[in-house]
Amino acid sequence: MKIRVLYFAVLRERINRGEELLALAAGATVGQLVEELERRHPPVRALRRHLQIARNRELVRLTETLCDGDEVALIPPVAGGATAAVRGEPLDLGEAVRLVTSDTAGALVTFAGIVRRSGAQIQRVERLEYEAYTAMAEARLAEITAQLEHQHGAKIAILHRVGRLAVGETAVVIAVAAPHRAEAFAACREAIERLKVEVPIWKKEIGEDGEEWIGMGP
Repeated sequence: MKIRVLYFAVLRERINRGEELLALAAGATVGQLVEELERRHPPVRALRRHLQIARNRELVRLTETLCDGDEVALIPPVAGGATAAVRGEPLDLGEAVRLVTSDTAGALVTFAGIVRRSGAQIQRVERLEYEAYTAMAEARLAEITAQLEHQHGAKIAILHRVGRLAVGETAVVIAVAAPHRAEAFAACREAIERLKVEVPIWKKEIGEDGEEWIGMGP
C-alpha cells in the first residue's frame, strides 16, 4: 500500500522535502511507518520525541493500522513548544516551566498531580490507568490555555500523562508565568479545575479491593 507522508518546519528543512510517497506492506501500523522513516531519515530519529503524528488530519496512536492512500503528517511543536499535550511517557515539570518563562514574567506558579496510595473509590491504590481521546483532549487543553492566557495575561503549559502510573508518579503538570502572582495563582487553579471537568481524559483506580473508573458513581 502507498502512504503519503508530510513534513513541516524544522523537519522539512532537515530532510529537504515537504512530502514523499512510501510503500508499506498491507496492515502496517503508524509505529511501523515511523520506524521506517527513522531508518531512512536520521532527522526523524533525532526529533522523534518532539513529534506528533496525524493520520488524515487527526492525531493518532502508533498502534493504529494504516490503509492504502492514507496521509500521515509528522508534526513538530508549534511556535513556543507544545504547551498543551497528552503524553505516554513520564512528565517533566521543568519542561513545563521552560515553556512559559520569559523576562516579562514576575511570577511563576506550578502544579503537579501525583498518584497517591489512597483513592477516591479504592481504599489502597496500587496504580492508576489514564485513558484519553487524545486529539480532542489536546484540542480542549489548547482552548483552555488560550482562554486563561487571555483572561489573566499569563503564559500556561499543561502536560497530562496517559497509560499506567504507579503510586508516586506524576499524572499532570501545569506551569503558569505571569507579570504578577495573583494572576499566576488564579490561572493555575482555574486550569486544573477546568481540566478535571472539560477534557476527555479518564482515570481508573486499581488496587487490592478491585478497580473502578472515577466519576461513574459509587
